[in-house]
Amino acid sequence: MNQTELKEFLDEKVLLYNNPSFIVDDPVQIPHLYTQKEDIEIAGFLSATIAWGNRKMIIKNAHKMMALMGNSPYDFVMHHNEDHLDALEGFVHRTFNSVDLATFMQALQHIYRNHGGLEAVFSDSSLPLQARISKFKTIFFEIQHQQRTQKHISDPLKGSAAKRINMYLRWLVRNDNAGVDFGLWKGISPSELSCPLDVHSGNMARKLGMLKRTQNDAKALLELDTALRELDPIDPVKYDFALFGLGAIEKF
Repeated sequence: MNQTELKEFLDEKVLLYNNPSFIVDDPVQIPHLYTQKEDIEIAGFLSATIAWGNRKMIIKNAHKMMALMGNSPYDFVMHHNEDHLDALEGFVHRTFNSVDLATFMQALQHIYRNHGGLEAVFSDSSLPLQARISKFKTIFFEIQHQQRTQKHISDPLKGSAAKRINMYLRWLVRNDNAGVDFGLWKGISPSELSCPLDVHSGNMARKLGMLKRTQNDAKALLELDTALRELDPIDPVKYDFALFGLGAIEKF
């Protein structure tokens, strides 16, 4: 199909999937449990961090994380003590375990106490967004931590597509007026966002001729972002709904 036909096709799929019914089977449902800004952004960050593998298991374990924090993530992050962190013992989602979760609690506290919170760290307009993700990782791990925990935050400047953080940023930045993405963060423009590139979106982009690179890495992300910005320079990552829906749900 030509560019006009491709845009019409994908725009229809965006309308099909970018609505509240999408939430039921997606980890974005976890931050939707909350109304306070800080609760939403922390719940979203933690849920996005474990968003790989079986979606039902992701959602189940994200709910478990919230329960371990008394379903008050911001309060837990800001006021936890060693006993609270000990209570996280036994949590595991694939390779993300209780040691990693405890470190994330301490790192998030550091972010909110010393760097103005998650939004402030990501909103440094002097850098391109993918470079801000790399800077965020550096700031996040300024606290004492085990080396193993660093693998749970990707670095685009080291070749990663950073799927989970880009998905998280879509949740917090895009205001879709449809009840899925929150539009809470005003310091980042939706036009800056990158598509959360995973197996489904990558395979669909290749089938539709939007992506030639075979690896789902930072170079592939740049190629896909370029193609999506040609379709909609203002809100390019809305097509994440279309590509994911076509691949994961329709098996197109």
